[in-house]
Amino acid sequence: MMESREVPRPKVPSLDQTDINWDKLDKTKLYVVGAGIFSGVTVALYPVSVIKTRMQVASKDAAQKNAFAAFKNILRADGIPGLYRGFATVITGAIPARIIFLTSLETTKAALLQLVRPLNLSEPAQAAIANGLAGMSASICSQSVFVPIDVVSQKLMVQGYSGHAKYNGGLDVARKILQSEGVRGLYRGFGLSIMTYTPSSAVWWASYGSSQRIIWRLLGHDQNSDGVPSQWKIVGVQATGGVIAGAIASCITTPIDTIKTRLQVMDNEKKQTARQVVRRLIAEDGWKGLYRGLGPRFLSMSAWGTSMIVAYEYLKRLCAKTEAT
Repeated sequence: MMESREVPRPKVPSLDQTDINWDKLDKTKLYVVGAGIFSGVTVALYPVSVIKTRMQVASKDAAQKNAFAAFKNILRADGIPGLYRGFATVITGAIPARIIFLTSLETTKAALLQLVRPLNLSEPAQAAIANGLAGMSASICSQSVFVPIDVVSQKLMVQGYSGHAKYNGGLDVARKILQSEGVRGLYRGFGLSIMTYTPSSAVWWASYGSSQRIIWRLLGHDQNSDGVPSQWKIVGVQATGGVIAGAIASCITTPIDTIKTRLQVMDNEKKQTARQVVRRLIAEDGWKGLYRGLGPRFLSMSAWGTSMIVAYEYLKRLCAKTEAT
């Protein structure tokens, strides 16, 4: 009688096969090389943030019908430099903020993966839980640095537009805020920033972590002899996961982001509460007013998220410690 043989089933790369743990990274190299890589990505995608912010804060009369109209208006009024208003402030503050974010993200994710493994959940579920909670933790930790940078840069993005004041650079913005409102002025919208970026970060990282595992299953990937898929295939799956994560996160968090942005760019004498901002948006544009800038925000989160995750995963491979033989 012939011996029955089980047909091998396609295997999906495990969490460890497509990810490089925090303890296996050269931290100094990660921070130095990462600063250069992420600064380059920021240069490429910064104009999208400016367009989104302009659309969110515009008065009813000045509101642009779409992102392309806002783009043309900025070029007509200020040329290419108009697309980079506030960039120096952002790039200066972004480096320490990203160091805090990435350190918190990776250390928390590594700890959580160890905690969820005994639960015998599926890999997509494990990734969603660990990545989501790590993204939430990282966002909370980095907001103390990011919010003042956000407040200053957004005032620069909209200066002279739709009735907003003009400034002589980021230091001038910070000085005037401190004079009129004190340190609290630099943290205007802090609560809403936490409400925006924390769930956004949690949703993004959870969606990214679980979606790439699901994509592997849909691909029915057969493991190579060494158990690791090709680098190009890994990059493709990571990029697709970034687009999916950006779409989900932008749709969920745009209303809060619109309210937060409006609060942060207001002059002190025109200060309103979040409830008043909501009422005004609805009065001017109906409920769709809360989704002003959704297109650029979706593009920004998808493009930034995809570029960032592909760059970051490449950075991790570049900074991985060599195994001692």
